Amino acid sequence: MAKTRSKPKPVQVAAPNASAPTAPPRRGRGRPPGPARTLTHPWLTLFQSYLRVECGFAKNTILAYSADVRDLLHFLGQQPDAAPINLATVTVDTLRKHLDTLRTARKLSSTSITRHLATCRVFFGFLLSTSKITRDPTELLETPTRWKKLPKVLSPRSAKALVDQAATRQTTRPTPQPSTNPGPTPATSTSAILTAALALRDQALLELLYACGLRASEVATLHVSDVRLSEGVLIATGKGNKQRMVPIADAAANVVREYLRSARPHLARAERHSADRLLLSRTGRPIERVAVWKIVKLAGKHAGIDNIHPHVLRHSFATHLLGGGADLRVVQELLGHADIATTQIYTHVDRTHLKDVHRTYHPRERRAAGLPPAVDIK
Repeated sequence: MAKTRSKPKPVQVAAPNASAPTAPPRRGRGRPPGPARTLTHPWLTLFQSYLRVECGFAKNTILAYSADVRDLLHFLGQQPDAAPINLATVTVDTLRKHLDTLRTARKLSSTSITRHLATCRVFFGFLLSTSKITRDPTELLETPTRWKKLPKVLSPRSAKALVDQAATRQTTRPTPQPSTNPGPTPATSTSAILTAALALRDQALLELLYACGLRASEVATLHVSDVRLSEGVLIATGKGNKQRMVPIADAAANVVREYLRSARPHLARAERHSADRLLLSRTGRPIERVAVWKIVKLAGKHAGIDNIHPHVLRHSFATHLLGGGADLRVVQELLGHADIATTQIYTHVDRTHLKDVHRTYHPRERRAAGLPPAVDIK
């Protein structure tokens, strides 16, 4: 009787950091352009449907799992447009060799290899649950040991400088003054207005990333209807299409309100592709996730902050909340983490907060300070 497995959790996808030795990757891609990118298999197609329909995984997660399976198929000898190979004959030794090849030939980090291993476990677990295979070859695979790197976090002052620098670029009001001349608006005036509108959009984007701890994909896919300024909250759609409610700070709400009033109309009327999306590009189309990264990088350059990306603002959001005394469970809910162990890494970033908690609540510390034992420990 085939084993049954619970619904797998999506692993955090980290971009591979190296390529095959014979063909360097394209910029921004960790996978070599070659046969592995075009390979297919009937069971891979079923697996993709399983991830989408039964697991409800996000598009990017499905793409990452599929790419990892194609890498495995390429290693096993699957050829494009050839008969599908028999995956039921795959052994644990074969998978160990595959993972070792990723480390030696592709020079992938232990983090990337761990992600490939997680993909193999989900894939073969699916095949076992659907009776495609009779045994799971991943059961005896060991997870590579790796050090967890502490996330980069901005200081509150640096975070404020990063968010506020967009406001300094707004040299022209987005809303033009009424003119008695019925003729067309001069090109220079239109360009200045568009530049100011984009600067206000960038400021709203940065405010939302830092004030709400959103991922790049979450802020890019926000709809106008998701932002409820009158209630002071927004609805973020995270991994697996799971939604959560996140409060909006007054400073962020004010910037978003001004963006909706005076900047978004100039962007939305450029083309009719905006629909209900909140943040729009220069052409009026919904902003893409890669554009979010570019905006944050540019903002960091203007603010004099190196090695900055959207997740740094998310890390800073969580760390600053914990440093201010927020409960770990609350921060977990605000970030949308399925497992609190993911959130606990932020407790290692702010050592000052940990020391204060220990000093306040540990009986020996209180006795040394001449305080009575803490009765109500929160």
